[in-house]
Order: sequence, then C-alpha cells, then structure tokens
Amino acid sequence: MSAETKYGPSVTTNTVEFPYRRSLGPVVGGFVAALARGQITGVRSTGVRGGGRVLCPPLEYDPDTGAATDGELVDVGPEGTVRSWTWVAAPDARHPLDRPFAFALIQLDGADTAMVHAVDAGGEDALRAGLRVTARFRAQPKGRTDDLAYFVPEGTETTDPDVVDAAAAAAGAAAAGVSTEPVQTMEFWSSLTYKEAVSPATARYARSMLAGTLLGQKCPTCAKVFVPPRDFCSIDGIRLDEGHDLALPDRGVITNFTIVTPVPYPGQKETEPFVRVSVLLDDVEALMGLQPVVDIPNEEVRVGMRVEAVWLPESERNAEEFGNRGWGSTTGAISGWRATGEPDLPVERYIDRVF
Repeated sequence: MSAETKYGPSVTTNTVEFPYRRSLGPVVGGFVAALARGQITGVRSTGVRGGGRVLCPPLEYDPDTGAATDGELVDVGPEGTVRSWTWVAAPDARHPLDRPFAFALIQLDGADTAMVHAVDAGGEDALRAGLRVTARFRAQPKGRTDDLAYFVPEGTETTDPDVVDAAAAAAGAAAAGVSTEPVQTMEFWSSLTYKEAVSPATARYARSMLAGTLLGQKCPTCAKVFVPPRDFCSIDGIRLDEGHDLALPDRGVITNFTIVTPVPYPGQKETEPFVRVSVLLDDVEALMGLQPVVDIPNEEVRVGMRVEAVWLPESERNAEEFGNRGWGSTTGAISGWRATGEPDLPVERYIDRVF
C-alpha cells in the first residue's frame, strides 16, 4: 500500500498479489507443450454449425455451439493476419513487453478464429488490419502460455536475444529433448491493484503520526476511545468529527500477545518466529492491536509488561501504510514497542483486554 503524498495521504494504492496454479487438461496442456517446440496448434470443432472449424487457441468446446471439440490438435501458423488491433503506448509491469506494442486479434494461417496476442511492430504507424505477422518464441521455454512471446511483422529481423523464430525454437527443443506430453499445470501470479480515497479521519491520523503523536478519538456518549480515529462510534452509532480527536500517550501495558511462527509463502520477509502484542495505552481506554516489539526476546514477552513506543527519526517517517483498513497501523512512524523497565502491572487486570 502506498500513499501519494508524504504529508497525509489523499489516495492509497493497494496491490493484492498471490501465486495461482491451474490444471490445463489435455487440449490446453497440449497447446502449451507445443509452444515449447515452436509450434502453435488449434483444435477442430465437431458441432453441427461449427463443424470443421479450427479453433485457435484450442478449447475443449466450441464457444458458438457448446459442442465438444474432437481434442485432436492441428498445427496452425506460425504466420497469420492482423484483423484488428489497439496500441499500448505506455506499457506497465503487467504487460508482456516493456516497450510500446499492440494487442491484436491475429488469425493464424490454417485457423478459422482469431487469437489475442502482442505485436512488436516498432511503431504504431506499422499496424494495420491485414498486416502479415509471424510468431516469436521464448529461447528458453518454461512450459507456459507465454512461451509464445509475441508476433512481429513478416520480414522483420529480431534483435531480442530472448526470442527466436519457429524453426530455431523447434531445433532448440529437439536438441534439449523437450517433452511432447501435455503440460499438466501452469503457475502464474494473480494481481489486483486498486486505488482508494483516504477518509478525513485517516488523513488526520497519518499527519499526526508523521509529526510524532498518536491520535485517537473519544465518543462523548460512551467515552470509548478509538485509535486510529474513525469519525463514528461503533458502539453508539453516532458521527464523530475532528472536535473529538485527542492526542494519546505512547506508553502502555501489554494485555495480550501471540508468537507467530512463519509458514513459507511467496514474498515472505519474516523467517524467524516473531511477536505481535496488544497495548492498552496509559490513562485512556484505547487498545492498539497487532503491534510489533523491539529489543524484547520472544520468551520474555508477557501480559502486564510496561512498554513504550519507539518512534522513527522524523526524516525517516512515511505514510505509506496508513489506510482506511488499518487496525491501528503504526508502520512507517513507530518501529515497535520496547520494555520501559518499570514493574509489571497485575496480570488479572489486563488478561481479558484483547479488543
């Protein structure tokens, strides 16, 4: 999550990303296996209305009739004709090329349907309906659909060292003994990026944290203190505003904790067990959950321990983690909570304070 301004975010950009594995089946799996050998394949439809048509990319069924295809893969291409296209002038990290290119509907020779794929044409002026193109394949195939890298206009000399033409891909696969068996599964990253307008309460919290002050909000009816401020009381169902904000102490007592043993996952940063604690702030009924600790061994964390916030130097603080969905996030302003060295408070007074 990232903030668009250092002095209190107005919009946060959030990315949810995770690896995904899907099974391919014999038809799509055979299509992917052929790509590693520099071949593009289609499948013949057997439906009454679509019977005899060659579909590429191949499917288990005819999308027009719903009838099952015969499952027999037939070679098409690697040349084809552009039927329509759209130009991508500013590619981002999710696009197949890092330079301007076109997405095009390409009808490969021998196919009756068109497939969507990238065309590296060198410039928008080179694109037109009817343009003849030819495929380029990954020089080092990985058994994925993107082993078919992109298309180029016929007669184009390719300077990209990572791709080869169909003949070179076939020769390389033969020399490497690439399997002809269908690919069973394919892994890829599923990624969703979205932007969210930051609420006024969250923006105030972020500005306060950057200035070195914890900010909460007190309901005038139930006296409950919320941190960070929410501009409403979830107990009484009433609106709150900036007039109900108050600065909070950055000292308190641990009321609950858990030791997390990391389970391996993609993108994991933690490798050793770590602690997250709930801290009840001094003098107010405000509880901050899921807080990290610093300079306290895991085995020494306990309910009743007195702790204080460790603020980052002002020049190092940032608002990137302050969003509407936070549970009192302090990341970017506070590195964690450390023991004050004061005597513990009675466990029985705090053991049930979790939320």
